[in-house]
Amino acid sequence: MPFSAAKLAQYRTGMRRRIEALRLKTEDSLDFAIDHMMQERVDSYFRIEQGLEEIDRSLKLIEEELPHVCDLSGALRLEARLEFIEERWEELDSEARERPRRRRRRISLADFLKAAGGGGDPSGGRGEITNATEAFDALGLEYGSSLAAVTAAFRERAKKLHPDARKGDRSSEPELRRIIEAYQFLKEYLSPSATETAGAQDARYNPTE
Repeated sequence: MPFSAAKLAQYRTGMRRRIEALRLKTEDSLDFAIDHMMQERVDSYFRIEQGLEEIDRSLKLIEEELPHVCDLSGALRLEARLEFIEERWEELDSEARERPRRRRRRISLADFLKAAGGGGDPSGGRGEITNATEAFDALGLEYGSSLAAVTAAFRERAKKLHPDARKGDRSSEPELRRIIEAYQFLKEYLSPSATETAGAQDARYNPTE
């Protein structure tokens, strides 16, 4: 699904702001680690230093890929990678500062889809996922599972399939695209505003057939 020029520009601007903000926080975390860990926690320091350097390298890769994003699927994949890196930074920073990990406000892909102009009829053609039964199956869920279960299953699978979580291995990207598509479908299908549509689809897509 292509972006409009305006939405694409908005997406890229937002991503660049998040990348730069995370880069600054990563630098601050490293400065803190140098000041407070080198004396008494040197072994932990070197591990955290390595992790923060990996974050910086990953941000550079995302920055390089950003100008090449031209459709919703590509935008979602890059968004997911950045979210994974943001969570990794939170883990490292929490360990360096010896504090409980804060629950960072997670980026809602539903909000992202809305901002990117990704609305539409959930029964419309998007690719491999054509109905609710296929979408639930793609996420390994029983037909009729709740939106909360859909979100949890999507995030769990997406984290495992991210190239960043697989040491750069991109062989899982087709599966990642499929679960992104399934999540998009079910997010709309199960939304309160789509109650009537979902009811109609329940009749059309009987999982027992």
